[in-house]
Parts: sequence; C-alpha cells; structure tokens
Amino acid sequence: MDSDEHRRVLDPERDTAALKALTHPLRIRLLGLLRQDGPATASELAARTGESSASTSYHLRVLAKYAFIAEAEHRDGRERRWRALHTLTSWSNESMESSAAGRAFVSLARRRQIEHLEASLARHEADLAAGRLGQEWVEPSGISDLMPRLTAESLTELWDTVAGKLEELTARDADDPRAEHVVLLTAGLPLAPRERNDGDTEGRAPDGSTGGTAPEVKHGGTAHDGKPEGTTPEAAS
Repeated sequence: MDSDEHRRVLDPERDTAALKALTHPLRIRLLGLLRQDGPATASELAARTGESSASTSYHLRVLAKYAFIAEAEHRDGRERRWRALHTLTSWSNESMESSAAGRAFVSLARRRQIEHLEASLARHEADLAAGRLGQEWVEPSGISDLMPRLTAESLTELWDTVAGKLEELTARDADDPRAEHVVLLTAGLPLAPRERNDGDTEGRAPDGSTGGTAPEVKHGGTAHDGKPEGTTPEAAS
C-alpha cells in the first residue's frame, strides 16, 4: 500500500521513526483536530486541548518532521498555522502485529478512537439540543451493538462492503448542501470463547450475553474506514 494525498499508509519496517513519533496521545489528538476542524495554530490547539502553547508547538513540529502535517497559509505573520497532509492514516494489522512498536501504536490508536467516539457523542447531543442540527438527523443517528458469528473471510468482506458503499455515498453527497460531517466508527473485534462452566455459555455470546450489550438501534450503526487495515481520522479523529 502506498500513501497518497488522501491516505497516509504506515509500514512498521519502513516508517519506524514516524510510527514512534505518532505513538503519543497528544500527537494523535492534535492530528485528529487538524483533520476534523482544519488548519490551526499551536495557541488555538492549546486552548482546545488544555495544554500549553509550548507543548502543542513542540508536538506539532514533531508531526511536521514526519510529514503528517505542514505549515498552512498564515492569517498574519505572528504565528504558524498548521494543516494535516492526509485525511486518514492506515496500516496493515498483520504487519503491525509483527513488532512491539506496531502493536503499541495500534492499541493506542484504537483507544483514542473510543475517546473520539465519546467526545463525538457529547457534541452530537449538544448540537441537537441547541438546534445546530435539524430534526432530520434524529432518526438516522445512533450506535448499534451487535455480535454476529462470522469467519475471518466474512469479516474482511464486510469491511470491503462498508468501504465501497461509503465511497459511493460520499461521492453522491459531495455537493449536496444538506450534507454534514458524520462521525462513523466501526469495530470488528473477534472474541475467543470463555471457558465453559456447566451450561454457562451454551447458546450465548462470548461475553455471556445473548447478543450485544445494548439494544439494537434501527438505522443506527458503527463505522470505520472499512478494511482490515487499521484506519483512523484521528491518527485517528
């Protein structure tokens, strides 16, 4: 897989230093903010993250060194503005699994995605309550929690299907003034069965429930960039 203007592809052998640089919670967060909200200065990002300007400035320079971000056009000559160079970061899970650094990065990125989901849920609810989003968004919004039984091949096919449909719909809505940014996170995490205790788990999901831990939501869904390779707008927002 090669990087392009849309996607930064990380290779754990070729991009060891860049991978190490990105394995830092604040750097992942700063990159995600630039991807989600557009160009910003170190001071603006400090205000959003609660960090000092000196700290955000340092971490932005590290991200720039490894070509995750670059200087943007300045509104004035007083402070640098930074922009993300790619929409998302992706990698091969299989390749990352082969090294300790790769495994550490994937674990951190996934946990950052969960934090991003929590923050996005709070913002979504606030936007609806304040009228910044119309009522037409109430029904299609949501989160689903399902636990199907799938093979590795079927899970791969599911990622590919989601990716293809998302690309189709994004292209269709590109020029529609009604379109909004939608936070779309998906998870496909196989679980091995727990040890069985005398009739404890027969006919049940691995977590001991009969399915997901939350009620299924009509139309509500989860999302990801769509493939077994890891992706995150934060790294991920």
